[in-house]
Amino acid sequence: MKQIFNGRILTPEGWLEGGSVIVEGNKILEVSNSDLPISGAERIDAKGGDIVPGGIEQHCHGGGGRDFMEGTEEAFRVAIDAHMQHGTTAIYPTLSSSTMPMIYAAVSTTEKMMKEENTPIMGLHLEGHYLNMDMAGGQNPANIKDPDPEEYIPLLDSTNCIKRWSAAPELPGALEFGKCCRKHGVLNAIAHTKADFDQVKAGLQVGFTHANHFYNAMRGFYKVREFKHAGTVEAIYDMDEITVEMIADGIHVPPVILNMIYKFKGVERTSMITDSLAVAASDTDKCFDPGTIIEDGVCKLADRSAIAGSIATMDRLVRTAVQQAHIPMEDAIRMVSETPAKIMGIYDRKGSLQKGKDADIVIYDKDQQLHFVMAMGRIARNDL
Repeated sequence: MKQIFNGRILTPEGWLEGGSVIVEGNKILEVSNSDLPISGAERIDAKGGDIVPGGIEQHCHGGGGRDFMEGTEEAFRVAIDAHMQHGTTAIYPTLSSSTMPMIYAAVSTTEKMMKEENTPIMGLHLEGHYLNMDMAGGQNPANIKDPDPEEYIPLLDSTNCIKRWSAAPELPGALEFGKCCRKHGVLNAIAHTKADFDQVKAGLQVGFTHANHFYNAMRGFYKVREFKHAGTVEAIYDMDEITVEMIADGIHVPPVILNMIYKFKGVERTSMITDSLAVAASDTDKCFDPGTIIEDGVCKLADRSAIAGSIATMDRLVRTAVQQAHIPMEDAIRMVSETPAKIMGIYDRKGSLQKGKDADIVIYDKDQQLHFVMAMGRIARNDL
């Protein structure tokens, strides 16, 4: 048994001062309003920090020098462990536009690792390859195509580890694809798209209820001759049923826009992601994709025509939101824990500090520096 004390605890009801979080095994036994020592419990002193739920990463391509596109167990473990050191306690490994053999390899690894006790893997996220070529960004154009039922139906019939699939709803066959995903319990996200208002609305009706890295690789307000039209961005703002995620590295979306998304969509419909590549949480500056470089604190295509992913980690998202976008700490934490848990349908066991939930707990100091990570009751980092 472990007892975490001497910090303010973020609960669904707000901050709790003078209490403690009691952990037994891989679960939260109790969130107590008392910090008196419990006989036989290992005491963990938070030293006045913020005791909050661990981060849930909905969109992450790799880390620690490894990419999930490799599809191997070793690559998955290295990347996941690297991000866990920075506050990610649950993750949806994400593939950029890939070939079907690459997807099946990642599915096999995901299925195997999801069967392990106390796994941090919640499922697989496919970003592509059904995207709009005009908005490819850092995606490999050689793999991009229209939705193909001869590909996606056998794949979805063969596994239940795919929990999210991001695509462009305006493509031929995209609405049928969305219906198939919904039938299999897979969340569709609008991604790499030029969809207009009506196309976003049609996508929403078949299951495109989430927006992939909001503002990035999607069209905003535009003109056709003398008339103005709402783009993908405005459509998503208008439709309350659509949740959004934002890359909160302070570069993909400027801090003022991060704050605007937070204000307009609200903390209940906004999550934060890293969209990080293999170079994140690593000591290398060599990208997995040879056509990508690191410059100005972000990944870019080598010709500098587009941003191609981030090198951010979960703790950086929190710092950026609080220190640059001026979002309250409690809401920044909710957007990396509670909201993604609700979007992905795992709030019954993750996303908040409550009795009976998984013991995914992190501690930040008053400057939003991370000092402690516990995942499923196991201490992964402790430099308190």
